[in-house]
Amino acid sequence: MTTVPGAFLGDGHRRVLVSGGGVTMFAESGGFGVRRHRQPVWKVVLPVGGHVEAGVHGRMPVAAAGVIVPPHLPHTCAATSSYVALFIDPWLLRPGAGVVPLGEAEVRRVLAALGRPGAPDLDAARAEVTALVGAGRVPDPRVVHALGQLTCPGPIAAIAADVGLSAPRLRALVRESVGTPLVRLRQWARLRAAVAALPGASVATAAADAGFADQAHFARTARDLIGRTPASLASRLTTCPNGRQP
Repeated sequence: MTTVPGAFLGDGHRRVLVSGGGVTMFAESGGFGVRRHRQPVWKVVLPVGGHVEAGVHGRMPVAAAGVIVPPHLPHTCAATSSYVALFIDPWLLRPGAGVVPLGEAEVRRVLAALGRPGAPDLDAARAEVTALVGAGRVPDPRVVHALGQLTCPGPIAAIAADVGLSAPRLRALVRESVGTPLVRLRQWARLRAAVAALPGASVATAAADAGFADQAHFARTARDLIGRTPASLASRLTTCPNGRQP
């Protein structure tokens, strides 16, 4: 049996956040449950030695060795053991409507693809997930460039002007090619930046530096997009900006 989360996290209840190549990895030692939320990206939950249950209102809960949850689907989620969660940009995978259950062999394969614990290979893990659900469509290059600027200060109009578009046209192009409103993607980018700053900053400072109006705005966004509060993430959190760095 793989021991990926233990290798990432060491002893005690710890958390790791790593981002790179359109993928954010969050690993946690010990099980955890999150309230109803709706993330704008794909979520892949990979328990180690346990299982995960995803609940969608009006449907039977999906309990499996792992799950893939598509963007925009309101759901609850609970893992019974240590786990790795991969958050993958929405345009990288083929669109899907419901929770996809994963078998034990599929979970092990994705975890194994992460590779060396000190420098997880997020590209390889993404390739394994892509093999399971299919690849998405590459967005317009102007959209790709604009999405890389979402944590920059200033209005959307400034980002749009940088790629030669009006703000309404950029919003329409993003919605058409990605399937996600630009404002939600900006919320996600800011949330990821704020959480990554938590090991070395207070919640208030992390919120301000990431572009949130205040700490309460950061907390509301976290509850909406990931079903957790910043305080529940901050304790014993280690972050790394790129999955290929130790």
